[in-house]
Amino acid sequence: MAKVSAKYEVMVVFSLKDGEEPMKALVQKFKERIERHAEAVEVNEEWGKRKLAYPIEDETEGYYVIYTFQSTPDYPADLSRRLNLSDGVLRSLVTVID
Repeated sequence: MAKVSAKYEVMVVFSLKDGEEPMKALVQKFKERIERHAEAVEVNEEWGKRKLAYPIEDETEGYYVIYTFQSTPDYPADLSRRLNLSDGVLRSLVTVID
C-alpha cells in the first residue's frame, strides 16, 4: 500500500554573496512555499553562517537552514527542483524522516 503522507527534512545552504537581507527573504520565501503545499512546517534549526567544506560557486561561506514538514510523496521532488533552480541556493538535500 502506498504512503499517503510522510515526514521530510530539507537542509538548504543559502548564498551570502548578495548580503543577509536577500538571504533572509529567501529563507522566508521557501518557508511560505512549503506551507502552501505541506503540513506541520517548521524551521527546525537555523545553523546560521558556516564555512563550507569546499568553495561552491567561488563562495566559502553559506547560511544553513533545516525545514521539516509533512506532505504527499510527490511534493519533495518538486521542492528539490525549485531549490536547484533558485538563485541564492548553493545546495539542498531532501530526506525522509522515519
